[in-house]
Amino acid sequence: MRLNGDVAGTKKAAIDILQLCFENRAWKTLNDQIVVLSKRRGQLKQAVTAMVQQAMQYIDETPDIETKIELIKTLNSVSAGKIYVEIERARLIKRLAKIKEEQGQIAEAADLMQEIAVETFGAMAKTEKIAFILEQVRLCLDRQDYVRAQILSRKISPRVFDADTSKEKKKPKEGESIVEEAPADIPSLLELKRIYYELMIRYYSHSNDYLEICRCYKSIYEIPSVKEDSSKWIPVLRKICWYLVLAPHDPMQSSLLNSTLDDKNLSEIPHFRLLLKQLLTMEVIQWTSLWNTFKDEFENEKNMLGGSLGDKAADDLKERVIEHNILVVSKYYARITVKRLAQLLCLTVEEAEKHLSDMVVSKALIAKVDRPMGIVSFQSVKDSNDILNSWATNLEKLLDLVEKSCHQIHKETMVHKAALKQ
Repeated sequence: MRLNGDVAGTKKAAIDILQLCFENRAWKTLNDQIVVLSKRRGQLKQAVTAMVQQAMQYIDETPDIETKIELIKTLNSVSAGKIYVEIERARLIKRLAKIKEEQGQIAEAADLMQEIAVETFGAMAKTEKIAFILEQVRLCLDRQDYVRAQILSRKISPRVFDADTSKEKKKPKEGESIVEEAPADIPSLLELKRIYYELMIRYYSHSNDYLEICRCYKSIYEIPSVKEDSSKWIPVLRKICWYLVLAPHDPMQSSLLNSTLDDKNLSEIPHFRLLLKQLLTMEVIQWTSLWNTFKDEFENEKNMLGGSLGDKAADDLKERVIEHNILVVSKYYARITVKRLAQLLCLTVEEAEKHLSDMVVSKALIAKVDRPMGIVSFQSVKDSNDILNSWATNLEKLLDLVEKSCHQIHKETMVHKAALKQ
């Protein structure tokens, strides 16, 4: 049959051989037969595909874990390097990695998963691809390989999750590869979106990148299933508020702060609305009163955010308040003594100077410190062109005023002359 190119017959013969081995529970013979049949000269692709798919159904029927691993490894070796069974190979590797993980061999499981580059598989369903890559990312995070986790996470574009899945699927044209349906155990696209952002939160938490963590929570908050259930969105919105407050001041943080304040749901948690309002108001915040007000909230959240982050987050919160205060002072003062600045910030002179220097280095604001005089100047030094331009503008305004005044005087004299003539 094989040499005649009889596809249906060859497939049936191969499947029947495997079926007989399975029915007699001859697992060793089954493994040997799979290898022998696949290595036959001129073996048909369809027969190998059918054989691998058939043998995959037996994996769950194996009597013990050793037999299971042996069968998976046999099928792996058979499907290695064959494009027509690449999806089956990916699913087998995923199963083997799950077993390794259950046995506590996380590093081996992660290495196994990384062998497969599913993003190149044309016939694999989109949700299955995403689920596979997310599994790779999760295992990398579990073994604390953050660099590889980031590289893998970049294979998924966040725009994928916003695609409209309700549209009818087009029938593939001739010559196009047929995309397989995803297995039943693969989560929906929105569920995958949540998993993706939760993994990204784990990644960004490692480097304490508060703004990115906040953006991840914001994306989770936008998921319809979360937005409709208040028991789900209230904790997420609280986290968004906390991470917004902890994030360093920059344009992105400001726009997120404003958009969050405009959210109607924020009225459900007025405490946090007050916190965000204070950050937006151009007034000096007293750290002690702020901390006393929000200490309990912070402690509650700290238990949820994870103990390791908690201690650092408290220091970061204090730093953000100081930064906010320095920005407020720079808005109202052109020059101020370091002593007075330290008084306003409730810090020692050395601490105030250190925080100010840090902000100047990070280009958050422009300032110069005259240390012998103890004066801080918040004015930026203008170059000669800027000065000349400002002079030219002032002269233009002055000439405009002179012209208007002349016009008014001329008008008045005309009116008086006309009155005298009468």
